[in-house]
Amino acid sequence: MGTEYDKFFAAAYECAGLARSLAAVTEQQRSLPPELVDRLVTAGLLRSGVAGGLGGPELPPAASLETAEVVARGDASAGWCVSIAVTSSLLSAYLPAEGAREVFGDPSTVAAGVWAPRGTGRAVDGGVVVSGQWAFCSGIPHAQWLSVGFMLQSKDSKPVLRVATIPKAELEVLDTWHTGGLRGTGSHDCVASEVFVPSRRIFSVVDGPPADAVALHRFPLFGFFALSIAAAALGNARGAIDDLLELAGTRKTLGSSRTLAERSQTQALIAGSEAKLRAARLLMYASIDDAWQAAQRTDPIPLELRLGLRLAATHVTQTAADVTTAMYDLGGGAAIYETSPLQRRFRDARTATAHFQVNSASWELPGKLLLGLDAQTGQL
Repeated sequence: MGTEYDKFFAAAYECAGLARSLAAVTEQQRSLPPELVDRLVTAGLLRSGVAGGLGGPELPPAASLETAEVVARGDASAGWCVSIAVTSSLLSAYLPAEGAREVFGDPSTVAAGVWAPRGTGRAVDGGVVVSGQWAFCSGIPHAQWLSVGFMLQSKDSKPVLRVATIPKAELEVLDTWHTGGLRGTGSHDCVASEVFVPSRRIFSVVDGPPADAVALHRFPLFGFFALSIAAAALGNARGAIDDLLELAGTRKTLGSSRTLAERSQTQALIAGSEAKLRAARLLMYASIDDAWQAAQRTDPIPLELRLGLRLAATHVTQTAADVTTAMYDLGGGAAIYETSPLQRRFRDARTATAHFQVNSASWELPGKLLLGLDAQTGQL
């Protein structure tokens, strides 16, 4: 990336160090500490998907995702929250102009989002009344807005998927995020009970980008969403290698005079894991670059390139989990204690692979397409 992005990467590395130092606090309180959120907000890392016309950074996808990867190297929960906030900030292009200014006009705004249609809505004068409950609202403790999916009821046709952006103050946040991994993401359930949402904050994520969208917002939205999970997983795996290397120089197993680093098994496994992670990362950023080049044009992004993004996202997330597991196993008895970051890395990695965008079932749609079978590609 060019020098115009240097300040974002410098901030990402600074935030990664801060996230690493606060990781135990983040996990204990199940949300990002205020000092970390403040630094992420000040650096613009939580809104890099907002277009320049709204005062946003409008970073290319690779730059935004790499900042999330860097922060996740410090702590996966922090990197995950960066990824989710960036993905949510892309919706600034999908909102009607008035709503986009209302939600994203303030540089300190942080948005979260769950687009799965877990709610219902009925049209009323001036907008829609929405009710529902949405799980996995990552980052909601420090967000001011939440974009939620719902089915808009109609008397004349079948319900259609729409998204409503709602102030957190108008929602009930349930304390549901008690999990094995990614504890610091604060991904609680949120409930809307007959909440009125004006038309300026109602939009679609399945009808494609607006006709006047900049290249960033012509980049496949759902592909970006899947890659945001991969970026956090990638950074977490790199952090696990960091943690193992730190341990390996001093740890000796019972009855051995050699350190973990001096053992041939460790050397071979570290080298193999490094190769796997580098290869997965190259696939991810090459796939992003291919789609980004296509986004510079006004034509729709070809199906083959959208397919490539989804293949890369799932492959990276699962490879990252395998690498993290290998580092945890190498840590042996030292890794099982709560004081070891390797046990947290392991839990975070396996929690990431459960996400529906990158779990084992996410191979099925790309597989159908590769086999020439009919498939719904609207959310590819």
